[in-house]
Amino acid sequence: MSPFLISALSMAAAAALTLALAGMARAASTYPQGAPYLGGGTARTHAWQRYHFRPYPMTMVFIAFEMEMMFMYPWAVVFVTEGLKAMMEMGMFLAILSVGLLYGWREGAFRWQ
Repeated sequence: MSPFLISALSMAAAAALTLALAGMARAASTYPQGAPYLGGGTARTHAWQRYHFRPYPMTMVFIAFEMEMMFMYPWAVVFVTEGLKAMMEMGMFLAILSVGLLYGWREGAFRWQ
């Protein structure tokens, strides 16, 4: 058999299988399963309505502290050779992060809602 004939037969078999499965799926579904939202329930709001993502401030604070720890490990290695200069740089870095912490505290990022 030629390679062209084999690939044509394979494509025809794939198309027939796809059409057969699509026909079975269409015949088996009823209205509630075929409804686009919550298995048949009606939507209470429009899909483009705005919403408030509540964990966002806590996520930002978590990322800030993760970045702090990511930079503190290499700093500990450099601190041995650099000394006071490295200590001042880390102090500035922690001061900037503490400003972010105070902002998060003021915005209520640590209050459970």
